[in-house]
Amino acid sequence: MISFVSRCLRGLADKTASKIQDIVLAILAAGPVPRHVAFVMDGNRRYARMHQRRVQEGHAEGFLALRRVLEVCMKLNVRCVSAYAFAIENFKRSPEEVEALMDLAESRLLEICQYGELLDQYGVRLNVIGKTALLPDRVRAAINKAESMTRHNDRAILNLCMPYAARDDMATAVEAVVQDALENDPDHEITEADIEAHLMTTIAGSPPLDVLVRTSGARRLSDYLLWQCCEDTQLQFSKTYWPDFGLWDLIPIILDYQRKVWSTPISAS
Repeated sequence: MISFVSRCLRGLADKTASKIQDIVLAILAAGPVPRHVAFVMDGNRRYARMHQRRVQEGHAEGFLALRRVLEVCMKLNVRCVSAYAFAIENFKRSPEEVEALMDLAESRLLEICQYGELLDQYGVRLNVIGKTALLPDRVRAAINKAESMTRHNDRAILNLCMPYAARDDMATAVEAVVQDALENDPDHEITEADIEAHLMTTIAGSPPLDVLVRTSGARRLSDYLLWQCCEDTQLQFSKTYWPDFGLWDLIPIILDYQRKVWSTPISAS
């Protein structure tokens, strides 16, 4: 009997907390909301060490946090979320950790294929952007399957950046622009707009980047979306490790964005 009552109270508390969160999100969504928010999901390994757990478990908790944060962003009507899931540089980590990350990526992508209710509920299209040729065949197959299953969604975008590096993104864009000019108009003067049009996020249909969030307390960009951060992007640094990051960490970031939007003078047309 005591156990039954305890479960009922926990269920009631969860429902109350969920209602409070929905009210908070509705209030925030009434103000200006960033169109595109990017996350450097940092701190998985330190989170695992802090809890005396394996590194792989920290990364697994990080994927759960991504699902949680994505749902919050969708309720706020954020148009695009980009997440730094795996850097090209990460291939230099131990073979065991890299293999575990590849296993995790494959399993989570296949999970999206099997249980993609969240993405379908909010009309989210999945894009995996980066130098995917470096990934194992099994992971690329899972990517193709997951992307194709969400291709019909057109209300929001999730960019899963893996394996990604901003310098590679820019170099690839420049190479594509030069090749296009050589084939179609050798006298064409290459502009910044040409390069931006060939960036991976642009090709994926993403709007300009409004806010970039890095967790774990580190204050650096780690070769992530460097071009996209060049103009008007607000950089936000949270001390929370990514697996613990959630709504209450995101609220002050959104409020700061709104404050800056409201304080920006409107130019005369």
